[in-house]
Formats: sequence, structure tokens, C-alpha cells
Amino acid sequence: MTKSNRRAFLRKAPAAAAAAVVAVPATALAQGGAPEKPTKKVFYRSGKPPETLPLFNGTVLYGNLVFISGIGYHEAGDIKLHTQKVLEQMKSQLEAAGSSMEKVLKVNVYLNDLKDYAGMNEVFHGAFGPEPGVRTTIAAAGGIPGNSLVEIDCIACL
Repeated sequence: MTKSNRRAFLRKAPAAAAAAVVAVPATALAQGGAPEKPTKKVFYRSGKPPETLPLFNGTVLYGNLVFISGIGYHEAGDIKLHTQKVLEQMKSQLEAAGSSMEKVLKVNVYLNDLKDYAGMNEVFHGAFGPEPGVRTTIAAAGGIPGNSLVEIDCIACL
């Protein structure tokens, strides 16, 4: 591939990737209509908007995608307990949004210490069904806020 071909490809790649992620309802295409514009829906922990603007929301639906913000566990315990509690909370949030652990497409795992990688994996293994989505795991420089040993976020589909 020549240098100019690489540059052309790199200029077009982000747009092509973005287009591939957007799901178009089959009924809209079959009827020859324009695809529906995705809407954003926020799930509040208390079930209603807070009195003041939150720093971030825990769960947001956009189109057919569910975004779960980073979840940590802020009590005493080892990495296995922290991972178990975080995954339980994630499952609860996904189900409240109409999704499930089996529909998770992408997971980011942030460890307080990379030495906890094996222990986290013991609990993590199988939590997302027989065909889990993709995952990135890093050790967060400076640690996890709230003294959690692990923080996990995800993107799922409905």
C-alpha cells in the first residue's frame, strides 16, 4: 500500500467504522423510509432526575445501545469480592435498561493493581455468557476513586 493510499484509508476509516456501528431498523429499510433517529434515555438510580445536575449518569440508552458507566465497590474485601459485587451491579443496571450480560459488546476493566488480574479473571470468567464481547484491562495509574480494587464499564445492545 502506498503512502497516499494509506492516508486516504486513514481519512475514511473513522467514518466507515462509525457507520458500521449505527444499527438501522430493518422495518425502516424494508418500507423504503429513512432510518429513525436514535434517542437518548437516561436511567436515574432513584428513578427520577436529581435536584442538581449529576456529574455523570450511570446508565444511558442511545438507539439500541446501552452505556453503563464505571462501577466500583467501595467496601472492604479482596479483588474477588470487589469483582463479584461490581458484576452484580452491572447485571442489575443492564436488566433495568432491557439488556443483559450476554448482550455486552465491550467491557473496560480498570484494576487498582495489576497483581489482581488473575483473581479478577476467576470471577469475571463466564459472567458474560459463552460468547463474551471484547475487553480491555488496564491498571489505573494512581488507583481507582473510592478505594475500589476494580472498576468496570460496558457497552451493550438491547
